[in-house]
Amino acid sequence: MAKIKPFFGLRPEVQLVEKVAELPYDVVSSQEAKDIAKGNKYSFFHISKPEIDLDPDINPYDESVYEKGRSTLLNFIESGILTRDTKESLYLYTQIMGGRSQTGLVTCCSIDDYLANSIKKHELTREDKENDRTRHLEILGANTGPVFLMFKDDGSKTGLFEKAMSISPVYDFTSSDGIRHILRIIDDTKMIESFIAAFRRDDLYIADGHHRAASAIRVGVKKRQLHPDYKGNEEFNWFLSVIFPHSQLKIMPYNRVIKDLNGLSDNEFLNELSKEFSIDNNGVKVPIEVNSFSLYLNRSWYTIRPKFQLSTDPIESLDVSILQRHVLSRILGIQDPRKDKRIDFIGGIRGTDELEKLVTSREYALAFSMFPTTLEQLINVSDNNAIMPPKSTWFEPKLRSGLILHLL
Repeated sequence: MAKIKPFFGLRPEVQLVEKVAELPYDVVSSQEAKDIAKGNKYSFFHISKPEIDLDPDINPYDESVYEKGRSTLLNFIESGILTRDTKESLYLYTQIMGGRSQTGLVTCCSIDDYLANSIKKHELTREDKENDRTRHLEILGANTGPVFLMFKDDGSKTGLFEKAMSISPVYDFTSSDGIRHILRIIDDTKMIESFIAAFRRDDLYIADGHHRAASAIRVGVKKRQLHPDYKGNEEFNWFLSVIFPHSQLKIMPYNRVIKDLNGLSDNEFLNELSKEFSIDNNGVKVPIEVNSFSLYLNRSWYTIRPKFQLSTDPIESLDVSILQRHVLSRILGIQDPRKDKRIDFIGGIRGTDELEKLVTSREYALAFSMFPTTLEQLINVSDNNAIMPPKSTWFEPKLRSGLILHLL
């Protein structure tokens, strides 16, 4: 059962929205964010990554970083860059990328649903990242970026979404990466009640934003402990989300690059690999089906496929699990990809050219181009209360931060 509610959205002035809205805090480095925000005092990175406005040697987790974010947020509000809506509303957020459109409902979700696993997860969180966003949320007193959720689309909500799409947009702009962003305000009481009722029997699934969700829950639980007489309608019991129908979403591959061959020569590695995989030196850069991998080594592309019996387990059958168990761990000695500095992960949107560049530069020894995890696999894993290996999914387009904030 999913409980959602409208809220007083804090939003940019229409004429400033293109300058304010930015990518999520966790898909760019501090230096990249600083470069993007250079010369743009309205960039939301001044709030979501406030270290860009402090000494470059500062620890990004220093308390002064979060205080800087808070002062900048207050400045944005006081100067009218961000204005709070006067009526509790839901919002409709449409993104168009390469001709493909996805439309989600911007709302607040209950921390109780997360705690009860009605909002299902598929990833573990890293403690350092969770601590960072928890402190950021505590000091700023706002959800500055939405959690990317999805629901199983059985068609029952299609008419309601289509009706909301008839509302005139308040924002309609194209960001520098060519993605179009359209936002509509749903302030009609009957339509809001219809959306609340429509989601009442649904489970929701986290597509992206596990750290944002976990941090919001930590802050909410902590505030409940500080206010034991809470009623449940306080804003700290809710967190900012965008809920999309799963049928509109697309997962891109999350590719791997590895720094060395664990002491093996190229031929020794390929010989070891051939014990469990067929190897075809065919030049194919992107696998065309599940349970196949494209390997880039010494300026050549190979297709490799398992020769062993594949598991039917929802986790063990994932391509990322097969690669981890039978190649990264067994041959290359990478036991914990969450911590091992010899492996890195490259979002599929950067393409195979990026993999070739990294390996050709000798910064990395080899790369694996992956077949993307499917939405059905993600749902199956989540329904089984299981956890995917790290970096199993990459969703595009990314939700923009700064379009709407939820104040606690």
